[in-house]
Amino acid sequence: MPKRNKVIITLVMCWKPVVYLPNIYGAGLFLNLPLYLLIIICSFNNPIDSGAVQLTQQNFDMTLASNELVFVNFYADWCRFSNILMPIFDEAAENVAKEFPEAGKVVMAKVDCDKESSIATRFHITKYPTLKVIRNGQPAKKEYRGQRSVEAFTSFVKRQIEDPVKEFKHISELGKLESDKRIIIGYFDRRDQPEYSIFRRVAMNLKDDCQFHVGFDEASRQMHPPGEPIVVFRADKERSVEADETYPGSLKNFDELHIWATDKCVPLIREITFENAEELTEEGLPFLILFHSPEDKESIKKYNEVVNKDLLSEKQAINFLTADGNKFAHPLHHLGKSEKDLPLIAIDSFRHMYMFPNFKDMEIPGKLKQFVKDLYSGKLHREFHYGPDSDDQGTDKQPTKPPESTFKKLAPSKNRYTLLRDEL
Repeated sequence: MPKRNKVIITLVMCWKPVVYLPNIYGAGLFLNLPLYLLIIICSFNNPIDSGAVQLTQQNFDMTLASNELVFVNFYADWCRFSNILMPIFDEAAENVAKEFPEAGKVVMAKVDCDKESSIATRFHITKYPTLKVIRNGQPAKKEYRGQRSVEAFTSFVKRQIEDPVKEFKHISELGKLESDKRIIIGYFDRRDQPEYSIFRRVAMNLKDDCQFHVGFDEASRQMHPPGEPIVVFRADKERSVEADETYPGSLKNFDELHIWATDKCVPLIREITFENAEELTEEGLPFLILFHSPEDKESIKKYNEVVNKDLLSEKQAINFLTADGNKFAHPLHHLGKSEKDLPLIAIDSFRHMYMFPNFKDMEIPGKLKQFVKDLYSGKLHREFHYGPDSDDQGTDKQPTKPPESTFKKLAPSKNRYTLLRDEL
């Protein structure tokens, strides 16, 4: 990858510029140059139409609103990691602009967070560089945390703008869809319907959370009256106890459809994986986790049923998760358990891990909810220091020994990201 030289310009007089050209040893040479030569040098080293688009308060919202996908590098000039990343991101932006030249499709952009502090605050930027994806004006939940190379950025953008909706040609194809996935199906008369354009925009925003399928004309005619397209949510039958549902609102209203689809696509109980663990940890809420065997669907359903029935009011204060106990064997070992002890439930407070005494007790009304409330009240932590609470006088209280949190180690740096040497 060609290295870009930085040209530092000082105007000592309005008509007689002086240019400082650094060499590889850090020293440099001052040159008095005619103005036309200076213009040539500046144009060569800082081409206006190359690299990521610089966003400011003046053009930020317009850029987001007028493009299907905006991939933004939030940086700070003083950050060494930002400076390392910048030429890589700029080169990738040039590749993407050449490959997708049509207006309104995709833009790779950058924001100087020191100069544009209001934008940085709006997007909760606390580390540099931070890379965010914005689809149809709305930020994706997940930041980009993949490899930071020209090739990786280019491939990532290509995947992001792939059509998120899969078309079925016959209604029978829907019977073959995966039963452990959350699916939204659209039935339309034709592709050029305005309602389908809105459906596709919603699918673009939620492609990481749901599968989207669509049928046109003959493929969907038996499912809806002519001229009246419908959208249906199909629950992940192997994991949840939710029912299928037909969208009740207007398919001409993007916000209304987006809110409904988000509620259906993002479940109350999510499966934690090594790919999304950092994102979930960054949300800052304690975890209530069911550790299960990969083939054990029944315990997941029971857990779903109890959480939806008894703990729905707690969803703003705790993350309800399931975890493959084989993949996440390390947290189990911290709890003194192994795969043969599955299923089991534990809380990770990001300080300690606390195990629910008996998985079967989950079905006793209020038992699991009380376990969560004991975290809020400090009882679990208090017992860590002073032993279990007891109404029996004279009971010998021994401190419990919950292990330290293992999931807090998966959280991202609070200050900045780094760039691995082999990614350059």
